[in-house]
Amino acid sequence: MRKFALLFIFLALFNSISLISFSQQTKQFNEQNAFEYLKKQCDFGPRNPSSSGHKVCMNFLTNEMKKFTNDITVQRFTHYDSKDKKTIYLANIIGTFHSLKNTKKRRIICAHWDTRPRADRDKNEQNYNKPILGANDGASGVAVLLEISRIMNKIPPPTTIDVIFFDGEDFGEEGNIDEYFLGSRYFAKTLTYRNYECAILLDMIGDKDLRIQKEAFSYHHFPDLVNNIWNRAQKLGFTQFDNTINGEISDDHQILANSGISAIDIIDFDYKYWHTLEDTPDKCSPQSLKAVGNVILDYIYY
Repeated sequence: MRKFALLFIFLALFNSISLISFSQQTKQFNEQNAFEYLKKQCDFGPRNPSSSGHKVCMNFLTNEMKKFTNDITVQRFTHYDSKDKKTIYLANIIGTFHSLKNTKKRRIICAHWDTRPRADRDKNEQNYNKPILGANDGASGVAVLLEISRIMNKIPPPTTIDVIFFDGEDFGEEGNIDEYFLGSRYFAKTLTYRNYECAILLDMIGDKDLRIQKEAFSYHHFPDLVNNIWNRAQKLGFTQFDNTINGEISDDHQILANSGISAIDIIDFDYKYWHTLEDTPDKCSPQSLKAVGNVILDYIYY
């Protein structure tokens, strides 16, 4: 009997160690997977609203997220383009990962999936009305969200997570702020759940020369959340997170904050290819995606 008891304890201990080992391995952010997601989006071409790339990418994101969760919401909405005098069709894609624990805590991890319809920062003025490919400005944040979703499919998060891909973030022309952040505006306007613990926005986080400073709006309004993330980066040894405070940046996080959600922006705004035709995958790095991805995973699970 004693032998059987010892054998039972050994097997239980072995299974426990195996589960821990499996859990640790599964939670490892795969930067190559993420980088393939980045390149895949760029293979569709520009993803600005009304383009062929936009339609293909919407289907891709929806189908990919269906592999990871059964709880998918596609928020379809329209916007009247005041410049071209036409209605454009957009969609936010939301995948929810439910916690197995009895908790009411719920968080948002988000990025925008559309790309800018005009390269109005390009060196060549003849390119100003051409849509950008958006490898960093769009595809990088989405790539990290997809890889994190793959992991949450394997190991449910301890709090419920809504992964949101916002559309129409970069649609507007400079000087007309009302035509930016269309997806987050629609989400905030139609908000059904109002007790989110927080929202973390990922934008332009694939730059090879990644340096993420603390964005001023985020830091001044939600310093505890910002410091929580940056402290985790320091603990994990990711020097891409810089403790200095950068200027205030208009982005989806401000729309969410104005709706009552504690929302911060993780963004490297010092990117010389911003809003140009040169925002291509060769300017991005798997290691940058890894740094951000692992910090977010640490926040989700620990």
